[in-house]
Amino acid sequence: MIIENYQHKMAAHCESGSITSLLNHAGMKITEPMIFGISSGIFFGYFHKMKSFAFPTFIVRNKPGQMRKNLEKRTGVKFFTKDFKNQTAGQEALDLLISKGIPTATQVDMFYLDYVPSWERVHINVHFIVAIGKEGDVYKVSDSYFPKLVDLPVESMNKGRFAQGSMSPKGSIFYPRYVPETFDYDKAIRKGIKKACFYMLSLPIPFLGIKGMKLFAKKITEWPAIARDTEHLSHEVMKINILLEDQGTGGAGFRFMYATFLQQASEIINKPELKDFARELMEIGDGWREFSLFAAKIGKNRDLGPDKFKQMSDLLYQRAGLEEDFFKRLSKTIN
Repeated sequence: MIIENYQHKMAAHCESGSITSLLNHAGMKITEPMIFGISSGIFFGYFHKMKSFAFPTFIVRNKPGQMRKNLEKRTGVKFFTKDFKNQTAGQEALDLLISKGIPTATQVDMFYLDYVPSWERVHINVHFIVAIGKEGDVYKVSDSYFPKLVDLPVESMNKGRFAQGSMSPKGSIFYPRYVPETFDYDKAIRKGIKKACFYMLSLPIPFLGIKGMKLFAKKITEWPAIARDTEHLSHEVMKINILLEDQGTGGAGFRFMYATFLQQASEIINKPELKDFARELMEIGDGWREFSLFAAKIGKNRDLGPDKFKQMSDLLYQRAGLEEDFFKRLSKTIN
């Protein structure tokens, strides 16, 4: 069975894209940048020494699953969400929803997705896809990173849904069980922006928000002493580009997508000055892209001397300063 009326669309990011397509299918006309902005998706965190990570890393968006929770609070949408300990029970639940004609999103480890080219497969436990059909032992999948629907064998789907490790998917599935006919866009947008500003500026935690950017700038010079060898250090430095451009999709750690949200929001809540903020954030995003490309270049060339890490540190301090000023003024404007 295949859910024929489901419209597959490519998107900038897997989670916001999956949520957008599910809500569009359910009748809600809303864009992916609007989903990202209302849910306060933009964020930053730097983790230097954590048991969950083998090497220091950073994040550029809120916690996986938080978008849905924030959307429920601000739009009235209600999602059915469930995790599974048992693989058989997880597969049966997904198959039942498909048989009822309900497109269902699931969290997977991208490494086990057969349709992804082998050179692009990495262990990322927080990729989201939408199952819209099943024929025999093959699922029909809508993956927002691919231009067309793709096929995924049941065995591969189960491996992806029940992969182990950090942020294990636990067979997680979700779909919108209630979508309101309308909601207060103005209130939702303002709440989304206010919370994003709070997360970036005011969380009393030294490794989150702008504080996290400054910590990243300070600690990145210590990376050579932490790495096992040059190859390991090169790999970790090149991952900066992946986190900002590939996993931070929308471009340069979601800055471009959030700028699009601000542009759309300016029209909806009749606040033209948000267009100026959108243009400014695009320029800030260009700076993040400069940083990510610099990291990719020195990592690839194994040009990893102290002077290069000092340059990366300086670039990060610049990003932190610009974003601190940006979110302070944005907070003042929206309040």
